Amino acid sequence: MLYSQAISYLESFINFEKVPSYRYKQSLRLERIKQFLSLLDNPQDDLKCIHVAGTKGKGSTCAFIAYILKEAGYKVGFYTSPHLADLRERIRILPGAEKNEFEGMIPRPALKKLVEKLKPKIEKYNRNSRYGPLTFFEVYTALALVYFKERKVDFAVLETGLGGRLDATNAVNAIVSVITPISYEHMDKLGKSLKNIACEKAGIIKNKGSIVVSAPQEKEAQDAIRARCRAIQARLYEINRYKNLKIRLLGKHQLINATVAERAIKTLSFYGIKIGIDSIKRGLFNTRWPGRYEVLGRDPCVIIDGAQNIASIGALKEAIKDNFSIGKKYKKLILVLGISSDKDIKGVCLELKDLADKIILTKAKSIRAIDPRVLAIYFKDKEKYITNGVMQAKKLSMRLAEKNDLVLVTGSLFVIGEFKYGKRRFN
Repeated sequence: MLYSQAISYLESFINFEKVPSYRYKQSLRLERIKQFLSLLDNPQDDLKCIHVAGTKGKGSTCAFIAYILKEAGYKVGFYTSPHLADLRERIRILPGAEKNEFEGMIPRPALKKLVEKLKPKIEKYNRNSRYGPLTFFEVYTALALVYFKERKVDFAVLETGLGGRLDATNAVNAIVSVITPISYEHMDKLGKSLKNIACEKAGIIKNKGSIVVSAPQEKEAQDAIRARCRAIQARLYEINRYKNLKIRLLGKHQLINATVAERAIKTLSFYGIKIGIDSIKRGLFNTRWPGRYEVLGRDPCVIIDGAQNIASIGALKEAIKDNFSIGKKYKKLILVLGISSDKDIKGVCLELKDLADKIILTKAKSIRAIDPRVLAIYFKDKEKYITNGVMQAKKLSMRLAEKNDLVLVTGSLFVIGEFKYGKRRFN
């Protein structure tokens, strides 16, 4: 099997990241991934897992945790989604041989070998499954868990894909469960109320006596998390405010994520695992997480951020306000915006409307991407441009921007990946 054939095989599975609408509870079956993992000798049971769910800051929090553990001398499996440019970004082991943006991502030969190894078992399972065929995310999660077991990682840090309760990553039994800030998202799947959404996220809290760390939450979400912890007698540690930690990632919201990560690391002491303060400081400072309030250029300043819901847009606006205060003001803000069709399109657009002087509307190379002409409805009184793709939008933004302007690219990680790298493999 060639590497390209391995990727084609992975692409053959239904991928709900590409599907705009589907029946959530009927499509995501935790029994399916658990039953499949049992055929693989349950690799998750040999891993010390730290499991992270939430609405915003999941990936950043995972990154902070992973880099702290790396600085403490541990080998760390790091599983996140989606990816910006290369599917292999999702499966990483720190420390990695290459010190690039996605340090330690799984090499092509290793991914090909894993696909070859699991393919017969996948096909056997799908022929006999009572719960329907495996999805792409389930297959890839299984690949990650097997890879981490084979490489004998000391810890596996896992980001949920969607929700938590029914997510394929919830097949693991975490030693620490982490809940980042919860807000309204995927309401057609997770529920219309913040309580319902929080209950789905808190579904990763499963075992009596387990440790849970929660970021600051709205009362409705906080109550749901507390109720879940009481029901299974989990130990809950709540973060009330962020610390003034030294990090490279920009924005106050990243300080919240860093504080949550620090507390999660400190709770490992309940298992006899003590991480020194120097390792924590180095890990937080050395954490890299591309595509999240990342400065790509100056004169004009170009910032990309994968904000895709109202809460994340609010954090982005606050970060811009904080970083462009007296003495660093921009002349005009040129917004490059593309959104997936399953997001709160109206809410996101209205949040961004007053921020921008000029707006370039676009769409990523994804069937989930909303037509930019639909977005234009929400910017009627603004100077706006409609483009056919991200690269066209990028070229236009560079033509329109003057030296003292700010180009802000946001709305979708798919857009961010294409804007930064020019293409996105396996999207």
